[in-house]
Amino acid sequence: MATEHRQIIRDGLWTNNPGLVQLLGLCPLLAVSNTVVNALGLGLATILVLLLSNTTVSLARHAVRPEIRIPAFVLIIASFVTMVELVMSAFFHELYLILGIFIPLIVTNCAILGRAESFASRNPPGRAALDGLMMGLGFAAVLVALGAMRELLGQGTLLGEAHLMFGEVGRHMEWVVLPSYDGFLLAALPPGAFIGLGLLLALKNLIDRRLALRAAATPAPNPTVSSNHA
Repeated sequence: MATEHRQIIRDGLWTNNPGLVQLLGLCPLLAVSNTVVNALGLGLATILVLLLSNTTVSLARHAVRPEIRIPAFVLIIASFVTMVELVMSAFFHELYLILGIFIPLIVTNCAILGRAESFASRNPPGRAALDGLMMGLGFAAVLVALGAMRELLGQGTLLGEAHLMFGEVGRHMEWVVLPSYDGFLLAALPPGAFIGLGLLLALKNLIDRRLALRAAATPAPNPTVSSNHA
């Protein structure tokens, strides 16, 4: 059981990461990741929807007829997206306005529906919840990494406008990394998002290749051979 859980964690965070391997949910990933705070807001919303929808789909998997499972899954996902949207509008209204249409568009995120269909509907609630959490964390990590890269190159700051998420305390969290920096406009524009994602993909592939070469170069342990002498 522990091995299965480790595999689910590894798949969500690295091996089968929605943003870097499956390449799903790219529309919000590229559109919203211009700052760390925006990326973190959408990432947390996606984590919550994935966790709740995976768990609910797993609990209801025996009660849903096969011919209506996709509409039922979409209805479940849409219900949780609406809940998240209302909570964000109530407690993080300014951030909610900035993210705009990309919060309700979580319903159409192929990564969420794909996990409901391919994993949650075939596994018990505990494993389905862990899968949703790890896939959400993997997606959010790519969002935040891309947001940090674009904000740093585009504005020379990190955690700019953090008060949108953390309240008045967030006004002291902004880090001006590059003072007197005029900014690199391309990083803040949609083409910069494509370039940044390409760099992250290249970095992951490079790390995977290095790990594969290291594993191939490591000699396998020789079995202990014991012999009895008469």
